[in-house]
Amino acid sequence: MGHEDDGGFGACADIEQQVVGELAGLPDAVIATGGGTVLREANRNALRAASTVIYLRSTPEELFRRLRHDSHRPLLQVADPMKKLRALFAERDPLYRQTAHFIIETGRPSVPSLVNMILMQLELAGVVSAFRAPKAAAPALTLRNSPR
Repeated sequence: MGHEDDGGFGACADIEQQVVGELAGLPDAVIATGGGTVLREANRNALRAASTVIYLRSTPEELFRRLRHDSHRPLLQVADPMKKLRALFAERDPLYRQTAHFIIETGRPSVPSLVNMILMQLELAGVVSAFRAPKAAAPALTLRNSPR
């Protein structure tokens, strides 16, 4: 695709943009994007217009704590990964904020607590509704089919 000078990232971003455009409007879907997805305006616009976007926001320090032993993230395989995380955060945080309908500060909650925080925000906004299944089963959720 003619992006030899950028290690193929441009070609991957082109494919990502196409896929984001196709997936963003699907009903009842959860799309977990890559960290750089918001760098392209077309991706931000497609996601914001056709879906409900939740930004799980973490500080660079928290990300470093979680990722310091992860050797599978090429952008962090540098001499000073904390400096790199701060630079990425400075570049991307405003774009995530621009795109998101909801921002959830992740901090250090357990996964169930984080899921509950997300669900509470979505319930308050009317994006999901909670209902009880028969025989005291765990609550289930239904997503509205209309995009936000």
